[in-house]
Amino acid sequence: MTDTLTKTDDPIYKTDALIAEDIDRYLEVHQHKTMLRFITCGSVDDGKSTLIGRLLYDSKMIFEDQLAALEADSRRVGTQGQEIDFALLVDGLAAEREQGITIDVAYRFFATEKRKFIVADTPGHEQYTRNMVTGASTADLAVILIDARKGVLTQTRRHSYLAHLIGIRNIVLAVNKMDLVDYDQAVYDGIVKDYAEFANGIGIKAFTPIPISGFRGDNITGLSANTPWYKGPALMEHLETVEVDQVSDREKPFRMAVQWVNRPNLDFRGFSGQIATGTVRVGDPIRVLPSGKTSTVSRIVTLDGDLEQAVAGQSITLCFADEVDCSRGDVIAASDDPPQSADQFEATIVWMADEDMLPGRPYWLKIGTQTVAATVQQPKYQVNVNTMEHLAAKTLELNAIGVANLSTDRQIVFEPYAQNRALGGFILIDKISNATVAAGMLHFSLRRAQNVHWQATDVSRDFHAALKNQKPAVLWFTGLSGAGKSTIANLVEKKLARMNRHTFLLDGDNVRHGLNKDLGFTDADRVENIRRVGEVAKLMTDAGLIVITAFISPFRAEREMVRQMMQPGEFIEVHIDTPLADAEARDVKGLYKKARSGELKNFTGIDSPYEAPEDPEIRIDTTAMTAEQAAEAIVARIIP
Repeated sequence: MTDTLTKTDDPIYKTDALIAEDIDRYLEVHQHKTMLRFITCGSVDDGKSTLIGRLLYDSKMIFEDQLAALEADSRRVGTQGQEIDFALLVDGLAAEREQGITIDVAYRFFATEKRKFIVADTPGHEQYTRNMVTGASTADLAVILIDARKGVLTQTRRHSYLAHLIGIRNIVLAVNKMDLVDYDQAVYDGIVKDYAEFANGIGIKAFTPIPISGFRGDNITGLSANTPWYKGPALMEHLETVEVDQVSDREKPFRMAVQWVNRPNLDFRGFSGQIATGTVRVGDPIRVLPSGKTSTVSRIVTLDGDLEQAVAGQSITLCFADEVDCSRGDVIAASDDPPQSADQFEATIVWMADEDMLPGRPYWLKIGTQTVAATVQQPKYQVNVNTMEHLAAKTLELNAIGVANLSTDRQIVFEPYAQNRALGGFILIDKISNATVAAGMLHFSLRRAQNVHWQATDVSRDFHAALKNQKPAVLWFTGLSGAGKSTIANLVEKKLARMNRHTFLLDGDNVRHGLNKDLGFTDADRVENIRRVGEVAKLMTDAGLIVITAFISPFRAEREMVRQMMQPGEFIEVHIDTPLADAEARDVKGLYKKARSGELKNFTGIDSPYEAPEDPEIRIDTTAMTAEQAAEAIVARIIP
């Protein structure tokens, strides 16, 4: 019996309605495919970009015009002779094509019949390690490439350690360029053995080794006849079947950070965000942190309509049965299993800035949708990624990895990074430049954060100020050495004393004889010097005093840190503005002479920077007025 073809079966005769039905069916299937985010990493020239280009090519994700451009670019700037250079599909920067290396993180999307993918091509050079951390921060899987001719290298170890540190559980060891070693099984086995010894030492319990050739396509989308001795999966088969984090995240307790309070009209109020872990259903009891307020879920709203339940990875808006105070930065959690709140932690920090970390300097800490001020203490140790040895360190340099304690200016909602990447991973942002300087992973809260609490007192700071019949303030004198800060500050205090004002003068030299005698003059010590003085000044304003300080305080960030400690309007920055040449000409203490001769290191204005105030409350030009006139002007300004 022969098959008969009807008009509805033949694509030529399909109606618009049938075509639309096919499209809808395809989109429905595509929409419900799982998504795998993965990165390619490893050392320089291990073939990361080529591998991604091959995946895009084999998954039919290249249009004809792109293919034509690729063929032309391969002949012009490629590294494979007259053959297609797949790396050019990913290396888009001119500098990358010129040097044949990856500099920035490149993201590409492709899909197969079974799964959707977002892949990040990360740089192999050590100086671009921070870019690798950026790409790895959202990845579910890491493909660690190794050049079969070179074996396990330093960057292989560094990237493997970082991938494991960031919490990537699925590791693929892709031994690339097998075509250049004649598909020798002994070479492959030796590399896998070496890597296994290293991986076990850093805590990677399992990984999937695959011999490949990104350029020739061996074991990429199907098993290659060139490696008959290999019995494992092809790379694409493994990527299509490996379990993604979202699946396991759904089994954890419910957590959702609030990104936005949705208030389109008077009749609707919801809290929008992406579910980090767990499942939420209508009627579930929830708890809003850090306030601890409780309610129940009345609606789960999405763009496509209300849901009865939502799971990890979905972006939703929750409505509550009760009027509960909840805003951006808060975390909505399961009522009977909430996360912790604390303000002191131990964390692993990956330093990503060219300038060294300054212990004690305040940075913005961003964790989920929460942003707080944070200070990092001197590292407990730095990790040598080659030997895993713990090294003593006073700071962290570019690409260094260390463990340190940090504290925040208020409690934040968190979970250890090993349990929850969304509530355990953070970045540090420079307060002045707004540049991201570090990425980190919280381990646990410090016990003292749970045991030390604010003690309520009955005599308030307002009462202290009223007793003295004055408004507390901090007159923060800053300027170069020799500018005249101490002289003018002393005159200001004398004038205020004659007016029966209660004052106290904190002078830079005097403080270093006692409170700060353990500190030197490195940048880190200068930061700690100002932090301590700021804390003392704050206590004195709580006592109702007018505090006068005379410190070089060369960094804007630390002066801003002290300003943030004080009540609004109580911090008055006084810039004693003296040109370097004039300050050096005075040189009362002979310090500039010693600095010029090399006897005195880290001297502000010579071999250490001074960041002048950009908008001080008071500016004193010492080239235009005497010390007496300056003191008169300052007193008149603060006490009209």
